[in-house]
Amino acid sequence: MALALTGTAATAAHAEPSKAELTKKIDKASDDLEDVIESYNGVKLDIKKTQNDQVVLAKSLGPAKAALKVAQAEMGDIASTAYKQGDIGTMNVVLEGPGNLLDRMTVLEQMTRDRQRKIDNFVSTTQNYDQRQAALKAAEIKQQAQANELAKRKKKIESDIEKLYEMRTAAFGTPTSPGSKYNGPIPNIPGSAGKAVAYAYKQIGKMYQFGAGGPDRFDCSGLTSAAWAAAGKSLPHKASAQMSGSSTVPISKSDLKPGDLIIFRNGGHVGLYVGGGMMIDAYRTGEPVTKRSMNSMTPTAFRRVK
Repeated sequence: MALALTGTAATAAHAEPSKAELTKKIDKASDDLEDVIESYNGVKLDIKKTQNDQVVLAKSLGPAKAALKVAQAEMGDIASTAYKQGDIGTMNVVLEGPGNLLDRMTVLEQMTRDRQRKIDNFVSTTQNYDQRQAALKAAEIKQQAQANELAKRKKKIESDIEKLYEMRTAAFGTPTSPGSKYNGPIPNIPGSAGKAVAYAYKQIGKMYQFGAGGPDRFDCSGLTSAAWAAAGKSLPHKASAQMSGSSTVPISKSDLKPGDLIIFRNGGHVGLYVGGGMMIDAYRTGEPVTKRSMNSMTPTAFRRVK
């Protein structure tokens, strides 16, 4: 009996980690989940590009079809003339046509060149049409593959979120409720950066949601891209793309100004600098958009929106 109690006590002790241990696990799971979410956002960007490519290709097929129809009509005329006249028609041009023999030979040469031009046009147009069709089909296949991958990632993320909530509930009780709406002062910052910062302040208290870019919920890169969209500038909805893309330039920590981006975990997370060593960010599942110290995590890069 004593052995059984000892075993039960040991099992219970093992099954109930301390609150600090649970907090550490939750933080690690949150970081891992956000990395996956940013990959999810990257796939969405790829799909958007592929969809745009499909539209361009589909539009290009219209002129190709029209050119093919003309070339086919020309080939039909050539075939009909050859069937009706054969070589006799050609010889009549040489022997009975107007003008001298040299002029008639010149006309014949022009007819031959024109006929060859039509044949060449038919061949090249057909090849062009086939190539465009093949490109469109390849884009459609790529699109479907990306959609399947996106569905798998989404399912995995939703499963991870459910587990994360269970861990959070075990550690802290019910999940964090939405934060209070921000009613404090908003710094008066000139230019487009001021518009981005003002937008971010107004989102404080709204809850995190993976893949969301507003207006009611956000993930990290969704918040920064929405903030800068309010300022009239476009940022990709992906933290690593905001870190390395053409829409931003690198700066040093000492050059930070309100509106700049603070990157964490080499593109795993991003926040918007608002001055005074503070940032506004959408951190993780179960938590609201918050204004907090930029040093609450370790920054890995700083970027300025062009």
